[in-house]
Amino acid sequence: MMLVRKFLKDECGATAIEYGLAAVLVSIVAIIGMADTGQEVNTLYTSVEGAVSSAAPAP
Repeated sequence: MMLVRKFLKDECGATAIEYGLAAVLVSIVAIIGMADTGQEVNTLYTSVEGAVSSAAPAP
């Protein structure tokens, strides 16, 4: 019985789970942010490519 009470009062595992969930949340936010930034950079490079390819060559 004493072992069961000790097990129920132990909160070490709960803290590790909370840190794990926090890490997952931060990772998800970072991935979403990087995906949005990647789309913007792709659009910028496409725009620059179009401007360079349509420019007249120097004589």
